[in-house]
Amino acid sequence: MITVFGSLNADLVCQVEQLPGPGETVTGPGYTVVPGGKGANQALAAARAGAAVRMVGSVGRDAFAEAALQSLRKGGVDLTAIAESNGRTACAFIGVDPAGENLIIVASGANLETRAEQLRQAGLAAGDMLLLQMEVPPAENWQAVAFAKQAGARVVLNLAPAGAVPPEVLRQVDFLIVNETEAAQLAAQLGLDERDPQQVGARLAADFVEHCIVTLGSAGVASHGAAGAHRLPALRVEVVDTTAAGDAFVGGFAAALEAGRAMEDCLAQGVVAGGLACRHLGAQSSLPAQHEIVAELVNYRA
Repeated sequence: MITVFGSLNADLVCQVEQLPGPGETVTGPGYTVVPGGKGANQALAAARAGAAVRMVGSVGRDAFAEAALQSLRKGGVDLTAIAESNGRTACAFIGVDPAGENLIIVASGANLETRAEQLRQAGLAAGDMLLLQMEVPPAENWQAVAFAKQAGARVVLNLAPAGAVPPEVLRQVDFLIVNETEAAQLAAQLGLDERDPQQVGARLAADFVEHCIVTLGSAGVASHGAAGAHRLPALRVEVVDTTAAGDAFVGGFAAALEAGRAMEDCLAQGVVAGGLACRHLGAQSSLPAQHEIVAELVNYRA
């Protein structure tokens, strides 16, 4: 079982001709309201990739709550540990340009009231996997990591968006997943000399975490750690929107890991899931189903 401890959002997505710069206003023809949040995205991505998943987080008592939960419910994710907050359900405001690049502003709302204590209700147990991101209060994340290690669960931390992590917490993380920007910021926080993302990943795996996976965008993914070093290329697709690519990678990777597959196979499933998610607009609406991932893996590994 994968337990995701993290954020739930309602995403307001607008297509624009170009992303705004500082002080600039741009307009688009309209917007859509879709479920999102890195926690919810990764929970649904893992469920669609074939894993049993439960979501631990918070929503408000407002109209956006159902928007945030509807895809998870349809996807079979266990929602019994979702708390109702007096605050508003979190919202993300996303602009997407014709090349698929995006600009995102998140109003955290109820996500700030998510507490590690909710994991007790979720029934996290030995042999489970705890999957975390950085859109709930960091102190609650670190308590969740400690609780997971006490329970005998594996910990997967996606350091997104980038933020500081205490070294003693990092040493409890089994799998750290970062992109190039997050790797650089973490290296600076820890006072590491390395700046190249792959070198940072190798150093983190040597000194802090059991495994470090660095996603490299169109250059693919690299990993270092107890399972050795691996480098895989990206999946070639026509990019429409990159909003959910990282979350799809994490969910696909986690699902394969939970199924007991070898590291290279886990990375390949993550890469394929992330690539397929770029073909459609939006976050959860773009996450691929298991049969799509399996079919594309055949071509990818050929």
